Amino acid sequence: MLNTNIGLEKPQLESSINILNTVLADEFMLYTKVRKAHWNVSGIHFRDHHKLYLDMYEELDIIVDDVAERIRSLGGNAVSTLGEFVKNSRLVENPGEYPNSLDLLKNLLAEYETLIREIRSDVDECADKNHDAGTADFLTGVMEKHEKVAWMLRSLLS
Repeated sequence: MLNTNIGLEKPQLESSINILNTVLADEFMLYTKVRKAHWNVSGIHFRDHHKLYLDMYEELDIIVDDVAERIRSLGGNAVSTLGEFVKNSRLVENPGEYPNSLDLLKNLLAEYETLIREIRSDVDECADKNHDAGTADFLTGVMEKHEKVAWMLRSLLS
């Protein structure tokens, strides 16, 4: 493969790629958590929540693909196995836990807010340390999508 020649030095590119691979793992982990909620939701609001989770994981599926493509556009390889996702994610799995409908919403809100905080820090690192405005802007867009979902989850819980 040809060297990536887009005005960033190799260490800057490698740092942005590493950040993006962590975000990719986080997004895939969140996708899996939302799928779990979609599959296991029950209760009086089943239909509404089941549809909400469907919308959420469909959006996350697009984000996962976009992050992987951003990694490739910088000349990197995207992590792509379950083991790599678990190893690189800042979120943790919760095997064997099947919370009630209200706790599902609370747990997902906490996960989204965690990612928002992490991505906000990633944006700063890409912009300030790596001088990678493109990746910083890309991650800002991802963060804004998560902020909107977090707002919706908070509204449901109010």
